[in-house]
Amino acid sequence: MPAQLLDGVALSKKIRTEITARAAIVTAKGARPGLAVIVVGDNPASAVYVRNKVKACEEVGFHSVLERYEAEMNEEALLARIATLNADPAIHGILVQLPLPAHIASERVLEAIAPQKDVDGFHVANAGALMVGAPEFKPCTPYGCMKLLESIEYPLRGARAVVVGASNIVGKPMAMLLLQAGATVTICNSKTRDLAHHTKDADVLVVATGKPKMITGDMVKSGSVVIDVGINRLPDGKLCGDVDFDTAKYIAGWITPVPGGVGPMTITMLLMNTLEAAEKASKH
Repeated sequence: MPAQLLDGVALSKKIRTEITARAAIVTAKGARPGLAVIVVGDNPASAVYVRNKVKACEEVGFHSVLERYEAEMNEEALLARIATLNADPAIHGILVQLPLPAHIASERVLEAIAPQKDVDGFHVANAGALMVGAPEFKPCTPYGCMKLLESIEYPLRGARAVVVGASNIVGKPMAMLLLQAGATVTICNSKTRDLAHHTKDADVLVVATGKPKMITGDMVKSGSVVIDVGINRLPDGKLCGDVDFDTAKYIAGWITPVPGGVGPMTITMLLMNTLEAAEKASKH
């Protein structure tokens, strides 16, 4: 019996229906949710994401601003632009598309975004708040993964969860959210000794390494939940995850497809964070 699919497209639609309804309420109060997306340079992978983000904003009734700048833009000019957006009451969320050109320090740019507009959840203040269990915003991808687990009412308290990948964007915050939900969490990376020993022990396995098909079926525990955050393009143009879907799907109990699993959830949770920022702003 192949695993049941954790369908991010279907869940995403359901959550976006709720977002649309709540956005209409807050818009009626004069605080239409607004998201500003800043792109510096021309990264083709980013271009697709950014298009999807802007389109998603329009579909749920948000106001969205897309600002594109040449790769040569200097850091000071970018920081000045962010300062202006921080002060703009029509903008509730600010998102700077990564990666930035090499001459711009990403850390400085992310720190410049006001924490209450940091809908990506990357500001050090939000990362610290997440650590103590009180985040202003949860980073979108881990937040989406948690929603997928919630959708199948998976009992996380006491479960063994293994996260492969320890980035600030996915791995670390994912581990924190699982920890808060009561799971026993192990964080691995692509160099972990005897990685299979850990992954085979996982009731919930989250993989975010950026290495195509790195986790194979024989590394997965029977009946477990496998969440594949990776999205890689193979030489033949096909997309695949960090998990070898074809072998893992016969071992796992639940698995996310790539594409159509975590991807749509990431953008949906970005919308949810922006909505919540607008709701908070409308109360002030």
